[in-house]
Amino acid sequence: MLAALALALAAPPAGAPAPRLVGESVELRTDTGTLRGVIDLPPGPGPWPAVILHAGSGPTDRDGNGPLTRTDNLKMLGRALAAEGIAVLRYDKRGVAGSLFALAREEDARLDTYADDVRAWAALLRKDGRFTKLGYVGHSEGALVGLIAAADAKFDAFVSLCGPGRPLQDVLREQLKGKLPEKLAAAADAILTELSAGRAVAEVPKELQVLFRPSVQPFLISAFKRDPAKLIAGVPCPVLVVSGSTDLQVTAEDAKRLGDANPKARVVTVKGMNHVLKAVGGDLAKQLPSYADPSLPLHPRVGYEVGAFLKPVLAGK
Repeated sequence: MLAALALALAAPPAGAPAPRLVGESVELRTDTGTLRGVIDLPPGPGPWPAVILHAGSGPTDRDGNGPLTRTDNLKMLGRALAAEGIAVLRYDKRGVAGSLFALAREEDARLDTYADDVRAWAALLRKDGRFTKLGYVGHSEGALVGLIAAADAKFDAFVSLCGPGRPLQDVLREQLKGKLPEKLAAAADAILTELSAGRAVAEVPKELQVLFRPSVQPFLISAFKRDPAKLIAGVPCPVLVVSGSTDLQVTAEDAKRLGDANPKARVVTVKGMNHVLKAVGGDLAKQLPSYADPSLPLHPRVGYEVGAFLKPVLAGK
């Protein structure tokens, strides 16, 4: 029944124009370089409400892909929302893909810089007469970035999509629990304690370099200062918090913490959805193929939940 309802929502009315399959290129000039993205435009005439769809952690691009992942999940979600009459801005974060040269060095990255970029994109969209109200959809770490920007961006709607509900150092500790030999586990815990206190760590075991290399530590220190639950408590617009029951990276407990902090928020757990928004269950070994298979469709419920929340909230001028 739910799958049928989701498909019905995604299908355009009889006689409606087909969704556009190519996004409109868009650029944002900043002091350190140009950010590039696309806007998925609805098929019918505007003006339309718009949302910023922000990718998660690491070198993840506007489509939801990275060096070690290929999911197309953000591209799928953007086009699904556009088919429902919502324009969707998807862009490459600075240092990634089309925005590669907007970040000269990895050690210059900060969570607050990404939030500044969100504010600038929001200002750009608000100046465009084709768009009316403005919402935000952040996937994973992208939800935290949006929460930092929310007070200034003054969004009309906010969606946390598999976003953390605890400080990121707590999420990392949980993700690493039981997955490292005892000596490395102790080293990782000590590094997280130092970074949480705002202190860089010079000596990092080679096995932990991918997580804690010196060049990424300034970003981690900036991220560890933020508590998503405290931030979401101050968001005045309507909020939707979506988690997946088979998400092995961010749990339903994170969604509960966000919901408890903002009692007006709607909290939804999508049964059978993993972190990359696909209908996959099981352990990590069974889930890994979904991180590298762009032909695998989105979980049918996620597009329904996000679209059904955004459409009424962003209706009108």
